[in-house]
Amino acid sequence: MAAWHPWHSTVTPPALARLLRGTRLPEAPGHRPAYRTLAAQVRTLVAEGRLPVGSRLPAERELAAELALSRTTVATAYEALRADGYLLSRRGSGSWTTLPDGARPPSDALNPVPPDQRDSVIDLGVAALPAPQPYLGAAAARALEQLPAYAAGHGNYPTGLPALREALARRYSERGLPTTPDQILVTTGAMSALRLARPALAGRGDRVAVEAPSYAHTLLALRRAGARLIPVPLARPEGPGGPARWDLADWQRVLRTAAPRLAYVIPDFHNPTGALIEEDQRRALLADARCADTVLLADETPAELGWGTPESELPRPLAALDRAARVVTVGSASKIFWGGLRIGWLRAAPALVRQLAADRAISDIGTPVLDQLIATELLTGHFSEVRAHQHERLRSSAEALAAELHRQLPAWEFTLPPGGLALWTTTGGLSGTALARAGERTGIHLAAGARFGVDGAFENYLRIPLTVPAGQAAEAVARLAAAAHLASRGGYGSTDDGSGPPI
Repeated sequence: MAAWHPWHSTVTPPALARLLRGTRLPEAPGHRPAYRTLAAQVRTLVAEGRLPVGSRLPAERELAAELALSRTTVATAYEALRADGYLLSRRGSGSWTTLPDGARPPSDALNPVPPDQRDSVIDLGVAALPAPQPYLGAAAARALEQLPAYAAGHGNYPTGLPALREALARRYSERGLPTTPDQILVTTGAMSALRLARPALAGRGDRVAVEAPSYAHTLLALRRAGARLIPVPLARPEGPGGPARWDLADWQRVLRTAAPRLAYVIPDFHNPTGALIEEDQRRALLADARCADTVLLADETPAELGWGTPESELPRPLAALDRAARVVTVGSASKIFWGGLRIGWLRAAPALVRQLAADRAISDIGTPVLDQLIATELLTGHFSEVRAHQHERLRSSAEALAAELHRQLPAWEFTLPPGGLALWTTTGGLSGTALARAGERTGIHLAAGARFGVDGAFENYLRIPLTVPAGQAAEAVARLAAAAHLASRGGYGSTDDGSGPPI
């Protein structure tokens, strides 16, 4: 039995009616009773994360009036949802959405394929590029030449090497966000920056608003830190192939009614959808967050991955629009350079940088000097060339994977994003968890969509990283199609369309 959620968003009848109107269902053979259609639509909304788990649904009489249906139809639909495990009810408290037992994803991290299996397994579970050669090797050689000058000292730099902080501040300024080195804290990877920042911005038990879907590792880290996550679904694209957007009405509602201490967002080439949020939306969210006294934690780790967007068309960083210093920004060298280069950073007010530098003394004290020197060389030596090199890798992979998905899995739907590290695709009604299990038999490692949602949403989605070389795309999708065939034969991967058994 699912637990009672500590915070509920009550969905008004007009809001639920709007969501229902935008929900497409597969064609069902024969006549489908109205109550089954309504139940199937609600199941789809929950599975896609557009109706978050824990949402309190309207009373039967109110929804029936809004939809021009009989109360019996709505009551029967609610009963079907309760029987299928998508609705829980408590006398005097109403009914709220949930997921069936067994539909929730495992809580473990997204682990890469072990080294001894990499020749036989295609890894689509981890979204990280190989190192850009020969640039990384050349940067490492130059860094080694500089290392003796640093080796004469203790080697601990709690805020980071001055040269790297200067390089990062300069890059922010180039992107339209004037920055000084004292606003930069260098960390051992972006997750280290998030781990340092979280207790300073929100305590255990505090509400944290997150996009739905969002980055799996951060969701897991926030849950383990005791945060009460409030998912805010991304809006569906406006028309075929249109860009995803923040649903500002939902954000305004959550910020107004839940008053979260912190909101975690990925505005630049969002992981996993690749969405690039427009500047006018950034301004609107900032204004709403200011009114709610909510701090925005902007994850910019994919910000340099605009392989489908000219740099001249990129919006300014979220913090560039923030006059009240309510935005804390996290970045990383791991996505644009290499995952093995464990360099992250945090941009914030100098006072917060000094506080976090003192706080880290009980954890890692500082970031390895050699890694910092290599990152400095990559940022200052041939950054434009390195970025163009990585962009071409991502672009060619995206085009090849998209072509093969259209050819081999035509029922799957996705939008080619303007950048980022992945394609976010529906699975034709198959369970992403079932696909991941089947992939173990077909030689492909997958990250089920439910890992990127709160409470198991997005079960019928898959994140496909753009890390497969273009020449390997046909084989990767062939193995994916084979996994889809196995999952569909297993009888546990189909979404209910109102004519068959529920998932």
